[in-house]
Amino acid sequence: MEPDAPLPTRRHQLTDSQRAAIAEAIDWVKRYLQNHPIASLSTAGGQIVLGLRTLEYLFFDIVKGRFQVREFLDQAAFMAGTAFTPTVLVTIPISVTLSIQFALLAGQVGASSLSGAATGLVVIRQGAPLVASLLLATAVGSAVCADLGSRTMREEISAMEVMGVSPIQRLVVPRLVALVLIGVLLTGVTSFVGYLASYMFNVYLQNGTPGSFIATFSSFSTVGDLALAMVKAIVFGVIVAVISCHKGLDTRGGPAGVANSVNAAVVNSVLLLFTVNVILILSIMSMIGATLTLPGIAGIVLTVGTAVDANVIIYERIREERAR
Repeated sequence: MEPDAPLPTRRHQLTDSQRAAIAEAIDWVKRYLQNHPIASLSTAGGQIVLGLRTLEYLFFDIVKGRFQVREFLDQAAFMAGTAFTPTVLVTIPISVTLSIQFALLAGQVGASSLSGAATGLVVIRQGAPLVASLLLATAVGSAVCADLGSRTMREEISAMEVMGVSPIQRLVVPRLVALVLIGVLLTGVTSFVGYLASYMFNVYLQNGTPGSFIATFSSFSTVGDLALAMVKAIVFGVIVAVISCHKGLDTRGGPAGVANSVNAAVVNSVLLLFTVNVILILSIMSMIGATLTLPGIAGIVLTVGTAVDANVIIYERIREERAR
């Protein structure tokens, strides 16, 4: 008598639908890692390499006297003409808004005479370099990215590489120096316009005392604050230049790819500017011995997290448009 055959066990067996679901989930995880963390790391690495090579070419070009002076002057003139008027027009309402808010706050605590000090601290330390860099990222950075992206689509960059001409040395270095110079100059203009707008609004529309405004402004705002604003302007200018040039040189997909690169360059520049500004604020506060409260830390974390989340969403949309 033959032994009975073992009954098939289905406890550890997967059906075809379950295998298909698991395979789809694994593919989704792979696509997500490829489109978000890996692509973000690749972009960040490319921008760091581009920035280091640009600084290397800049140093050797200055030492050997091969700096592209004419290209630098052309780009600086173009950037100044593009960003000067929008920067002034944006600085005036921002300064007036800050003047209103701090005047109301100072009036509530009985310190109306300190409105000039508050204006100086906010406009010079934070407002001036940030407003100038934002206008550089939106008005100038988009133009730089579109120019390099169009050159990439017309295969001018490939032709330069075939002829043995470095695109970084010929195109990126003059634009970086021009962006830094214009950023510093616009920061100075923004500081002056912001101070003048706040002064006129406080004195002529809020019935403030001119002598008190000027005295408190000069007491609390020092030359070190202006120097700090200039340092921040240099850092912000380098960030805008590197991101705009990298996105332009990395353009793919024809005219639509140029538009996507410009969009990505502006969004990434603005998000990184705010993030670096927060890091600089934390560094300065740690150097002067200031402490952060729990709400302040939570606000900073929320701001950076929202920026990163928005960057991921926009990057995903750009990837979907390129796939189409």
